[in-house]
Parts: sequence; C-alpha cells; structure tokens
Amino acid sequence: MMTTISPSILNSDLLDLRGQLEAVRNADYAHVDVMDNHFVPNLTWGLPVVEATVRAGILPIDAHLMIQDPDRWAPGYAEVGCASVTFHAEAATAPIRLARELRRLGTKAGLGLRPATPVEPFIELLPEIDLLLIMTVEPGFGGQAFLDCMLPKIQRARAAINASGLEIALQVDGGISRQTIERAASAGADVFVAGSAVYKAEDAYAEVEELRRLAACHAH
Repeated sequence: MMTTISPSILNSDLLDLRGQLEAVRNADYAHVDVMDNHFVPNLTWGLPVVEATVRAGILPIDAHLMIQDPDRWAPGYAEVGCASVTFHAEAATAPIRLARELRRLGTKAGLGLRPATPVEPFIELLPEIDLLLIMTVEPGFGGQAFLDCMLPKIQRARAAINASGLEIALQVDGGISRQTIERAASAGADVFVAGSAVYKAEDAYAEVEELRRLAACHAH
C-alpha cells in the first residue's frame, strides 16, 4: 500500500474551510471528524458540512463517524459522495451489513477501533472492509498526544491484513506528527490522519509533503 496523508480539518480555521482545504490540496484525502456528543464527548458537524466539503471538489473526503447508531446514519455520508466512510465497531449493531451497504453505495467502508478495543475479534470482518482505523488517542478531541502503547496493536493489525492477502488500508488517527509518524509507519500503518501537526505548521502544504516523506522512508 502506498503512503496516504489525510489531514483532519478538526483543528483548522473553520471560518475559512474552503481555504483550509485548498491549503492541503496536495494531500490524498481530507479527513472530516463527525462527532455527536454521545459516542464521544464532543460535538462537531454533521451531514450538511460534510456534503459541502464534498461539493467543493478540492479533495476526496474521508469521513470518520464518531457517532451512535452508525447503522442508521452512515449510509447518508456515502450517498453525498464521501470517498471513504469509517464507522466505529463499538457503535455498530450490524457492522457487516453496514459495510456492505456502504460499498453498495460506492464508497470505501472503514472500521474504527478505540484504543481499548482489540483487533482480534474483528479479523473475520477484514474481507468486508477497505480500511481499518486504529485510534492512537481516545477519540473526541484534536491535539492529544500519541499513545505509544498502540504500536503493538498496529503491528498485530498489519500482520492480520498481510495474512488475509487483501488490499486493506491501515489508518492511524491521533497525535500524528513529524515526531510520531515514523513509529506508526514502522509498525505497519499506511494511512495517516494529522490535524494539529498540519494546521499549526507555518506551511500546511509543506507539512503534508514532509509527513509523506517521513512515513514513506519508514514504510513497513
């Protein structure tokens, strides 16, 4: 799998969302965190804002749904044109059915795991998904420190994906920066969500390029 950089707009200047997307136009995706103040203790935005980012056509949209009842709500994000929709294993009642519905609607299906959720119970689901997300912070807020205790979990996830023989992206989200991306890449991740590191940099475009370079140098 090639190295993929997906900047999170969570820490961007929301009054200039179009400009903030343009600033990282060299990225592979824009990562949009949808939080409902129930599954996680934060409230961000919902379908109208995500649909607007899709319509802007600047980058493919990688939607990360940190919400309750994704079985009901996730298909709507596929219907508005998100390139990838990730729902959480801890919130989905019927994850296989939901993943198949997302794929039927033409989007990539992602399965997200909180830090305390083990990979092993979901290995059988790998054929049903296109992306596995390992959260490297507790989901809910940007700017948190990378949890190094997640590195063995990333390694186990990579081993399971390799053993499956499937083309499944392994995404990490939380605390990704120049200081941590090499460790995550060495452990086996190939899709990197970076929010604060990109949008607090002096030049967001250049930061995307540097993160891609560092990750590619340490690709598993």
